[in-house]
Amino acid sequence: MKPKKGSECVTRGVRITVMPEFIPEIYHGRKGKNLFSYLVTISNESNELVRLLSRHWIIIDADGRKEIVDGSGVAGHKPELRPGTSFTYSSYCPLGTEWGTMEGFFTMAGGDGEEFEAKIGRFYLVKEEPRE
Repeated sequence: MKPKKGSECVTRGVRITVMPEFIPEIYHGRKGKNLFSYLVTISNESNELVRLLSRHWIIIDADGRKEIVDGSGVAGHKPELRPGTSFTYSSYCPLGTEWGTMEGFFTMAGGDGEEFEAKIGRFYLVKEEPRE
């Protein structure tokens, strides 16, 4: 059975959907890295304004090496989402193995200023061989 590629989670009305993709034309041969992109959509399905403050990623490669990535905002933004709106961005992850996983959370602030962690479900980064 082929593993599910993307992920989707809802926390306090904030839906986070991620779709990863292997980028075959970009291979860092000298560094031995496979490059994966991922598209993230954050949708506010709650009745309150929410703001993304920071990100926390856990990246694990096929050899079990774990990397933690923390940072302010995403892709240079700290989007504020009114009810019924969404924000989409793309980023990338280089891996030294042919597959790995990513998961984590975004720290969000609700309309009342209370912070919460919006879960990002585990998704797979899988090198796909080109089909002939």
